Amino acid sequence: MTDGGETVVLPVEQLLQPMTQSSPLWVRLSAGLEAAIAGGSLPPGARLENEVSMSERLSLSRPTVRRAIQELVDKGLLVRRRGVGTQVVHGSVARQIDLTSLHDDLERSGRVPSTRVLDVTLAHAAPEIAAQLGLDPEARVVKIRRVRFANAAPIAVLENYLPETFADITAETLKDNGLYHQLRARGVTLRVARQRIGARRATVDEGQLLDIGRGAPVLTMDRTAYDADGAAVEYGHHCYRPDLYGFEMTLVDRGSLP
Repeated sequence: MTDGGETVVLPVEQLLQPMTQSSPLWVRLSAGLEAAIAGGSLPPGARLENEVSMSERLSLSRPTVRRAIQELVDKGLLVRRRGVGTQVVHGSVARQIDLTSLHDDLERSGRVPSTRVLDVTLAHAAPEIAAQLGLDPEARVVKIRRVRFANAAPIAVLENYLPETFADITAETLKDNGLYHQLRARGVTLRVARQRIGARRATVDEGQLLDIGRGAPVLTMDRTAYDADGAAVEYGHHCYRPDLYGFEMTLVDRGSLP
């Protein structure tokens, strides 16, 4: 990255993205900056106006502006440099840790996703599932179990739990589209998720479904996704074939920040 990037001052209406009334101002500003980077209004190497100028133009507090910018620094989209300011990172940035579905990820990577729906049932939630979704013990939930294929090869076993309000989701609607597509079609805006990645040995059932054999290693992901109001919408436990799927993320050394 060169030190000579031009300072770009974006219009107020472009910086503050319209969201729900409950969306914090720093989230709206962070979304506006991220959209400007993705759209090219803030090209690689461009410098942001300083926090004082931005806060005055937007009538926001400096801590609000600072938090919005730090969100993008943490994502690897911006970098703070002493004596230079905040610049857009050069080159493409891996976005695999975004809140997206496996179906969408496969399509973006140029592979053809397909789905075998194993089960869609309405049942009482186990205590740990109810806790993940913020529901009362023994509340009823929609349990969905699927096998996801990429170019006809089994890549993941997906197990998801949703509140009973989504009981209209059926096996038929899940065959051609991902679960997040179904949620978006019902007006749900997924805003943030808590996610844990791990590894273990496949169960007998998983080994058969993934065509890898009993006891073969699998990657796992546990995720609870929340909507724009902060309500838990979905909890998922997924296992993946490590020879066909992996997780990639951008790491930032926060210790070098000013």
